[in-house]
Amino acid sequence: MTTTSSGLLGRADELNRLAALIGGARNGRSGALVILGEPGMGKTSLLGEAATRAGHARVLRIDGYESEATIPYAGLHRLTLSLREFMAELPPHHRDALDIAVGRAVGSPPDRFLVGLGTLELLGAAATDRPTLCLVDDAHLVDAESLDVLAFVARRLMVERLTLLCAGRDEGDLVTRLRGVDVVTLAGLATDSAVNLFTRAARGTIDPVVAIQVAHATGGNPLALIELARGLSPAQLTDLGLSATPVPVGQRLERHYAGRVDELDDHARTWLLLAAADSTRKTSLVLAAADAWGLDPGAPDRAEAAGLVEIGDVVRFRHPLVGSAIYGSVDGATRRRAHRTLAQAAGALQITELEAWHASRSTIGTDDAVAAQLEGVADMAARRGGLASRARMLARAAELTSPGPLRDARQVSAAEAALAVGAGNAAANALDAVDLAAAEPVTRGRVTMARASLAAFTGSGPDYVRASADLVQAADLFHGRDAVLEQRALVSAVELCMNADRLMEGITTTELGHRLHQGTTVADGPASVVLAGLSAMIRLPYDKAVPHARTALDTIRALPDAELMHSGISVAALSTFLWDDSGRELLLRAMRAARDAGALQVVDLLLKIMSLNELSCGTVRLATRYAELLREVRLAMGYDTTPALNPVVLAWTGSPRGHVLALAVAAEAAGRGGISALTEAAVAVRDLAGGSYHEAYDRLRPLVASPFLQVTPTQWADYVEAAARSGHPDEASSYAAALGERAAANGSPWCRGVADRAIGLATSGPEAEKHFCSALDALEPTAALTDRARAHLVYGEWLRRSRRRADAGVQLRAAIRLFEEADAQMFVPRATAELEAAGSRAETAPTSPRQLLTVQELTIAEKAAAGHTNAEIASNLFISANTVDYHLRKVFQKLGISSRRQLADRLGAGGS
Repeated sequence: MTTTSSGLLGRADELNRLAALIGGARNGRSGALVILGEPGMGKTSLLGEAATRAGHARVLRIDGYESEATIPYAGLHRLTLSLREFMAELPPHHRDALDIAVGRAVGSPPDRFLVGLGTLELLGAAATDRPTLCLVDDAHLVDAESLDVLAFVARRLMVERLTLLCAGRDEGDLVTRLRGVDVVTLAGLATDSAVNLFTRAARGTIDPVVAIQVAHATGGNPLALIELARGLSPAQLTDLGLSATPVPVGQRLERHYAGRVDELDDHARTWLLLAAADSTRKTSLVLAAADAWGLDPGAPDRAEAAGLVEIGDVVRFRHPLVGSAIYGSVDGATRRRAHRTLAQAAGALQITELEAWHASRSTIGTDDAVAAQLEGVADMAARRGGLASRARMLARAAELTSPGPLRDARQVSAAEAALAVGAGNAAANALDAVDLAAAEPVTRGRVTMARASLAAFTGSGPDYVRASADLVQAADLFHGRDAVLEQRALVSAVELCMNADRLMEGITTTELGHRLHQGTTVADGPASVVLAGLSAMIRLPYDKAVPHARTALDTIRALPDAELMHSGISVAALSTFLWDDSGRELLLRAMRAARDAGALQVVDLLLKIMSLNELSCGTVRLATRYAELLREVRLAMGYDTTPALNPVVLAWTGSPRGHVLALAVAAEAAGRGGISALTEAAVAVRDLAGGSYHEAYDRLRPLVASPFLQVTPTQWADYVEAAARSGHPDEASSYAAALGERAAANGSPWCRGVADRAIGLATSGPEAEKHFCSALDALEPTAALTDRARAHLVYGEWLRRSRRRADAGVQLRAAIRLFEEADAQMFVPRATAELEAAGSRAETAPTSPRQLLTVQELTIAEKAAAGHTNAEIASNLFISANTVDYHLRKVFQKLGISSRRQLADRLGAGGS
């Protein structure tokens, strides 16, 4: 069936999908859709039909404009203007972020994801009293920041009674920015629908054969069919239909519109050119430019009378091809004059961004004054958090800048801004444009730093493993010229060294350590102290390095949150080196700071670090929780969730061995030697849990034989267990003693407990018992739950072998309880088998209320039990307050409770 109740032909499937989305919103199920299609395919008509079907729903609409595409949050500004009444309902930091982003307030530039969360809450508030339909037309012309916000909203929709529809052409980076949102691409109408539409629109009777041929020739493009039917006579249509070649629809329509424009007088044509040259179509601006050009006041009326435009607050062309026909029909000099006139008019009206944009379009070659103008607008964008717009404007400013240091510096600034929003290709293009042979040393160093960041972002193996060496070269270029950048490059070098691990090329860890030490002398301050700690960790004997590392960690702890959140790798490295489990709380504080700032890219990195850190000094349960939160964060950003599949966590949680090892191989191929090595070590622990001691020894031996900084000593205890139980007692004793020496030097209860457990395993006879008991005493107050459970396990095994079965049962039951609490399930079968061998049975633990909930439900429930409001929880988890309420209702149902007051009792201890 080709007809519909709306009068649209051949779009039944699309209309049904829109009806389902709008109906879902009425019933509390949100949804989003991207409608792609060539000009004339009916995208705008479908949006109009959606608005008609929305009934009593609130309808919001914004259009994209080319000249606003570099104005950050221009689209969002127009969207939020109609929602000002709901702003008071937002949490203050969300409201502030929105106001700064759209230029209503001045403050610290907000992260675009924080703006996205504020917009989600704002739209959710609007949809509380009635369903809301948000329509975005010409989305390919909407500024990048607004698109990022709309995409974030679309990906987090759930129960807000909101429908978001974006329509546009598959141009630029529209599909990339809206990744993660469902897409429908409009094709041409089927033949019967196309013929029906064509014959209805024709000015006379059309031969059916001709109609079919025209339908095929136009590819079923609805607008082409209508315009051709109305613009050509039946005889012309017959000739067209009998043509042996396909109809170039766009070109024919442009010629058709150009012909209609040619019928107008010079003043009306010029007025239309000014309107076409300014894609915002602001009538006030076009009129001001027309006045500056000297056009007579009646020109716009004559253009409108010709049926080519409608004039209100904005100028609306009959079709986009009208504007392109007008713009393309004049020579370059006339177009540039139009832009120059519009720039002058925008300046008079104090529309700074449009003034700069039109000035840049009026320029041939270089123009340093216009370039400076664009850079000023780029700085304005940065103050509102518009880094994507800043990157594009700086790139254009660089093109307009005379060759020399300033041009290169602007290209690097454009690359840095692009990297900050994850635009890797744009960053690479900007860096490639820098003339390195002529660039100043600081600029060359910035290029090197940016390329290292790009390698880390893309995960390119060869570039990634050389990144630390490259960053040291950058530091050398900064030396004596910019101490802040020198120290920043060195900190980045050691952080990337941690990721590349043993695969690092171009510099040794010893050389890196000495260069870090040199960097401590170029400037005082926190960066110098941190470099001293990291340098000592690499260069000095352990006992000599401990004081420097501890001072560095304390210095990071004293940093304000805005700086702390960028220090996650250093925190993890230093706290691991010191065996200081307080690093867990420091990482959690950093993550909270990044989360509150809406800096999801930083949250992404911190959750990866925290997940790995928990496996060594905390619990598998929290490691898994952080890995799941990482997946949610990546979904919110529209990123690939594959990196959330951390093979180290998977090794601990029972994923197939082959799959885990394949991920380790892939990590190594990408240059991420740290993940590869940690995965190998985790598989070895899995072998230990299963009693495969020889396999564990063989897997750990290469890692221990080729140690890497602070990481390898944390694997010594596992190696001791594998060696002691696979016939290598001397090695077990040697590494157990080394671990004991570390514990004596760092004073860490966690290290002391792990060392005593290892010494007990390496000791024969009754002497072992005191070490096991000492291990349990030391580990009792720590957060290292899995290590404490393993101490109970090996002590219980020793007691059983000493024929003290009752005592063994006490220790083994404690081990099982702690393994289950830590969710280190892979050790439970071994502990259970030992308990049964001791003549006891493991008690069947009752199902915990926590086991009934999903990870997200449990996280929300714990925060609600701790007294957080729905708005606070929503902010923490990058979802809406309505979604929090939805999950809490499910939690109440699963736990059989009816109020938040009962949550804490039902969940018991163990919240994070």
